[in-house]
Amino acid sequence: MTSRRTGPIPEPEHTGRRRTLAVTAALALAAVATASVVLTQTGDEGRDRVGASSVLPPPQVETGVQHVHGLGVDPGDGVLYAATHSGVFRIPEQGSATRVANRVQDTMGFSVVGPGTFIASGHPDAREDDLRPPLLGLIQSDDRGQTWEPISLRGQADFHALQAAHGKVYGYDATSQTFMVSQNRQDWDRRSTLPMADFAVDPADPDTVLATTADGVVRSADGGRQWEPVPGAPTLVVLAWADQGQLYGVTPEGTVQRSEDGGASWTERGAVGGAPEAITVDVREGVERLYVAATGRGIGVSDDQGQTFTTRYSD
Repeated sequence: MTSRRTGPIPEPEHTGRRRTLAVTAALALAAVATASVVLTQTGDEGRDRVGASSVLPPPQVETGVQHVHGLGVDPGDGVLYAATHSGVFRIPEQGSATRVANRVQDTMGFSVVGPGTFIASGHPDAREDDLRPPLLGLIQSDDRGQTWEPISLRGQADFHALQAAHGKVYGYDATSQTFMVSQNRQDWDRRSTLPMADFAVDPADPDTVLATTADGVVRSADGGRQWEPVPGAPTLVVLAWADQGQLYGVTPEGTVQRSEDGGASWTERGAVGGAPEAITVDVREGVERLYVAATGRGIGVSDDQGQTFTTRYSD
């Protein structure tokens, strides 16, 4: 299970995107609208490999693992990756993080979808002349972030949250504040307009989706076309739904909440010590491991369902 992160919502400009202490009150002004328009790719906008060289020269200004937009664990080797405002980082068990291929593209919506395979969105590394326009749309890497290939919506979408589930890709485009779904990663169904911070898809039901908004957690029972408030749910910023059914969320203040019934009820666990930026949950060899990136605290990991955290990585 991988997870995504979104910046302050809405925020069409890419500079400084990251999770903040609160989902902005401006979200409350937006109404949910549904649409069935399918966006189809035209022309040759999306098939060249991004980055002629797999490893670029080091960036002139070194930045570490800051402004984390997404976390994911590669099921092939169990390695944790962090997508940030200045590139994707490989996070070791010990020692310093490594920026993949020296690439500093602003990697926004991010999800590990298989061994060595990532999908993402965001904004290009200015050193790569072939990366234009500034919205990457959906991109994919089959070599753990060494190179990226434009797949669809190049120049049209800035996905702040992405998830691959049930043979589909679900995405939230922050530019248009639209929740979208694709069966083939090329054609997209615009299902609703709803400003959100994050979303998670039920691993057991492709039509059940939870999202975090300024008005609280909302649920869709029809794949993101219509949304209803979740009564009694805590205010959450980020969400992660494990394949085994455990659902996690983190409040603006950093308190971890856990649900075992799809969000109908929640149990307060521990705290991460800062405003949440990204979250993912990984179950491996019977161990449920929760990772949370928090502002000023780095990346924490919990092996006891979010009750306690140790520092997994910090600059």
